[in-house]
Amino acid sequence: MRVITGASGHIGGVLARALAGRSDPRQVRAIYRDRKGTAADLDIEWVGGDVLDQESLVAAFSGAETVYHLAAVVSIDPGRAKDVHTTNVSGTRNVVEAALRCGVRRLVHVSSIHAFNQYPLDEVLDESRGPADGPRHDAYDRSKAAGEKEIRSGIDRGLDAVILNPTSVIGPFDAVPSYMGHVFLDLHRRRIPAQVAGGFDWVDVRDVVDATVAAETKARCGENYLLSGSWDSVRNLALLSEQATGVPVSRFVVPVFVARLWAPFQVMLDRSQGRRPLYTPAAVRVMSNGNRRISNAKARAELGFKPRPLADSVRDTYRWFDEQGMLGEAG
Repeated sequence: MRVITGASGHIGGVLARALAGRSDPRQVRAIYRDRKGTAADLDIEWVGGDVLDQESLVAAFSGAETVYHLAAVVSIDPGRAKDVHTTNVSGTRNVVEAALRCGVRRLVHVSSIHAFNQYPLDEVLDESRGPADGPRHDAYDRSKAAGEKEIRSGIDRGLDAVILNPTSVIGPFDAVPSYMGHVFLDLHRRRIPAQVAGGFDWVDVRDVVDATVAAETKARCGENYLLSGSWDSVRNLALLSEQATGVPVSRFVVPVFVARLWAPFQVMLDRSQGRRPLYTPAAVRVMSNGNRRISNAKARAELGFKPRPLADSVRDTYRWFDEQGMLGEAG
């Protein structure tokens, strides 16, 4: 039996679909709290549970060979710092305890690139880089680093666990949608008048899932594996959006210092119009301070990780949005 926490999320839903397609779907158990997400149509076992309720995890992990832990709060909103810490740290602690109590053979923990210190930006970032546990780091970054400490505490007590660190995940099956899913939709609707002069490392959800499945048998206990795709600018991401949809995007690029000054006002404007803020001060900070030299050499060598071209991910994201009727009319 393979059990997934966070099966209703973007990566979790794609993982559930991959596992169901590679083995007996009845041997896949997905934990959900409020909704089942894009994997709701699968003939797998669904059980209610919550990473903040250890006993519900013990019940869900019963008979499990492998647990894939993906449940997390992904947010760089300072107002959600408490929720981020509670789920990403205390929730991970509960997963570790439940896995130990149930004798789970292997725990695959999907963390984040944000668990690592991005600095120095001009040096290659690999698995030897230190954690993002200092005061200069955002609450989300610190929570992912602290969550990994909980995993290592379990390893010290005999748990067989590995940690995967994807960069910014994009791709199809993004139903909620995610932060980047909103960006793609807003580009199509022509709601983004300018691009920020920054970028990040983007990776396709399907490639992350392939590596996650491989980690069950190929990853070495106690090891981290960076799952990076390629760094590209926000401007080029917008141009790839234009190529995929035919909807023109703005060519205007805002310098980072201007974006930082304007971001608080953009947040107020978005909230006044009932929209989810995208260009927040924290988002601008992430786009301007992401490391451009993230190495996935270890994951390639040991997990067979092979990230696809960014243009393919953007095209397939829009294709899936269109199939789900999520695009609507272009702005």
